[in-house]
Amino acid sequence: MASANARSLRFSPFTPTWLLIQAVVGLTLLGLVVLLSASRTSTYFIKQLSFLGVAVSLGVVMAYLNLEKMRCLAWPIVMASILGLVLTLIIGKEVNGARRWIDLGLIHIQLSEFAKLAMVFGIAHYLALHRRAIQTFKHGFLVPTLIIAVTSGLILLQPDFGNAVLCGVVGGGLLFIAGIRLVYLIPALMTVMSLFATAVIIDPGRLRRITAFLDLEAHKMDGAYQLYQAILAFGAGGVGGVGLGKGRQQLAFLPEAHTDFIFPVIGEELGFCFTVGVIVLFLVIFLTGLVALHRAHNLFYLLLALGALLLITVQALINIGVTTGCLPTKGLSLPFISYGGSNLVLMFMLIGILVNCLRLRSKRLIRKPREL
Repeated sequence: MASANARSLRFSPFTPTWLLIQAVVGLTLLGLVVLLSASRTSTYFIKQLSFLGVAVSLGVVMAYLNLEKMRCLAWPIVMASILGLVLTLIIGKEVNGARRWIDLGLIHIQLSEFAKLAMVFGIAHYLALHRRAIQTFKHGFLVPTLIIAVTSGLILLQPDFGNAVLCGVVGGGLLFIAGIRLVYLIPALMTVMSLFATAVIIDPGRLRRITAFLDLEAHKMDGAYQLYQAILAFGAGGVGGVGLGKGRQQLAFLPEAHTDFIFPVIGEELGFCFTVGVIVLFLVIFLTGLVALHRAHNLFYLLLALGALLLITVQALINIGVTTGCLPTKGLSLPFISYGGSNLVLMFMLIGILVNCLRLRSKRLIRKPREL
């Protein structure tokens, strides 16, 4: 009887674990197909395919790794990520005025992607370790807030406004769910919003993005050019799309068509049905992630899984919001679909964490009848 339950739990395509994996596979395959079409060359496709091999391998490792035993490395991991961000500012490769990548010859690594995971891991470990003192200022608020502030601040200096915002949102979400007192969180939130507003005002480029977002038509040939072309792509695609390889927006009309603005390419070439399908698959990831949170057997796993889920879904929401004109332009890619090896590897590692949480619970469910 227990053996039959184990088989149905492991191999049913409708269990949360397999639904999660199927959603990720669907998004990744779609990304490879559209990337080949959007880039008009096999170069990006081949590079993405090679990174996919690394991403899947690390995702499997994260799914079966004993994360509880890894907690002893939490602080070395956090410190290594901070040193990596500092190193990026010093010797990183500069592209379009941003210093975000470490040049290793054949590949460029964006260490800020892995710093986000290190931040989540460190906060989850610390708050679980001090769960009895979570509502105190020193142990519950000060230390995790410093981790978030240092990570976000160094990423902002690169400059990478989008990932800095993502770190702040995810870190704040972890503190709120962990039960940090609102009397500490609300003033911190207001301070952060004031700092980000100041950063926007003093930077002409960021300010131009905000004004362009507020009046798309007036800035369609200037600050809102990318967004305007993205809207045209969605309109041209209609319900069924113009067909793979037949889109026109990626022919130098839509900048960054293979990275930040790949979602409009899907809308133009494959149509409304596929764009809705992408959103549905991300919704599946979100819902199965909620199941992983429900099944977490301690606070550490709960916060770690929550951080992984937020890093995936919030980034997807921001990218979709930007490319559809619901949010001001930020440099965040669409998870699993956009070109970018570092982000692809990170996303599969995050999925591995969610699978790990689901897998541990499944093992407990399988063993329960035998214990009775």
